[in-house]
Amino acid sequence: MVIYLMTEAEKELAELIWDNEPLGSGELVRLAAGRLGWKKSTTYTVLRKLCENEIFQNERAVVSARMSREEYARRKGERYLEENYGGSLPGFVAAFLKKRKLDKKEIEELARMIEAYREEEG
Repeated sequence: MVIYLMTEAEKELAELIWDNEPLGSGELVRLAAGRLGWKKSTTYTVLRKLCENEIFQNERAVVSARMSREEYARRKGERYLEENYGGSLPGFVAAFLKKRKLDKKEIEELARMIEAYREEEG
């Protein structure tokens, strides 16, 4: 599945929804007006786009996530890896490390993550 990349306005509304879901669409309009300064029409236009891309749903005037914040971030990361590094996580890490040194704590954390992955794989 190709993940839809949100615009800045969509990200702002998405964060508002993830932080408060489930919530009535009227409450979402009130929150967006108060926090983002948006009109009702703007909120519904942006919400419709997010729903069309299967990130959120608005059923019976209740807005909720179809995809968690974490799932969206994971899929976005996968898309980035695929588009920029042929899907290769080691390729990404190698490119990243050319410009940035990891400190000891970061190295240990990555090593723990890799070990936990090895144990899960059996």
